[in-house]
Amino acid sequence: MIVLFIGDIVGKAGRETVERSLPSLRERFEPDVVIANGENVAGGLGITRETGEALLAAGIDGITLGNHAFRQKDGFAWLDECPIVVRPANYLKANPGRGRMVLDAGGRRLGVLNLIGSVGLAAARSPFEAVEEELAALEAEGAEAVLVDFHAEVTSEKVAMGWNLDGRVAAVLGTHTHVPTADARVLPKGTAFISDVGMTGARESVIGVRIEDALSQFRTQIRNRYRSAEDDPWINAVVIEIGRDGLASRIEQILEPIGQS
Repeated sequence: MIVLFIGDIVGKAGRETVERSLPSLRERFEPDVVIANGENVAGGLGITRETGEALLAAGIDGITLGNHAFRQKDGFAWLDECPIVVRPANYLKANPGRGRMVLDAGGRRLGVLNLIGSVGLAAARSPFEAVEEELAALEAEGAEAVLVDFHAEVTSEKVAMGWNLDGRVAAVLGTHTHVPTADARVLPKGTAFISDVGMTGARESVIGVRIEDALSQFRTQIRNRYRSAEDDPWINAVVIEIGRDGLASRIEQILEPIGQS
């Protein structure tokens, strides 16, 4: 099983990057399933029915979210309706949407679990507690391998989750910081890990925000409206190869401007 996972898609630039690059990525890597973090796809904050459906129409097979999952109220009903989009499982169970899903991946069943970190972000309960319940549920639902999108602020918490799940899941992929890290590897017991996959969107930015908007806030300490940047779009992603045992044999990082082949 080959999985292509695309890091945080930010705004219009991120959506267009996916639309333009995904056909060539599918040709190059021949993934059985494509998953993307879409929590910033709607103008840089949250997801709506329209922007989510646009990602699915572009060829994304499943969408994960994060701390901005509920920033767009007009997307709440869609989160409840759409079975192939997940928000952090360790949010309140009464919140819109679901925290896990099972996708078809070349005739096999891939469980996808979304978790949010508890350090610096608002989590209803510890991800280290929630993951045990969710993995048991995915096993009962017939998942043959599991990918975890761990949307967390602190590197140490992400690394700890990787070791916690080594040999138990196929991959623990960090998202949220929008800055790709250089630590992609397969852990000793067979779990592919990276602290942060990175961001798909405008690299000429401050993690997806127009430079002048971010600088203004840092210089004045006065909150202002952030606008999504558009220049120098890149795709940040990883490709993971998963064996019949449900564990990873390879993880490859993709950091490319669109149009590069």
